[in-house]
Amino acid sequence: MRTTITIDERLLSRLKQRAAESGTSVSRLIEEAVQLSTRTPVSTAREEEPFELITFGAGGRFSRHNIDKASTLLEAEDLERYGSRDQEPAP
Repeated sequence: MRTTITIDERLLSRLKQRAAESGTSVSRLIEEAVQLSTRTPVSTAREEEPFELITFGAGGRFSRHNIDKASTLLEAEDLERYGSRDQEPAP
């Protein structure tokens, strides 16, 4: 079947050079590229580590902090980083 496509001039120049080097036509190179592209399955899902949601209640992994209160989390982070309120500042 015959069809018309639009190709960037630089790409067409490289295709012509490749076709001449391999003793084939530009049409044949394009056809092979399209066949390869349609044969390879499209992967929509990336392979990542499974996500684990930390929850309260039965089951799952538990956190000692109430994650519903942002201020509690920030305070716990500050205490962990800077020490308790009762400690004297380091010299």
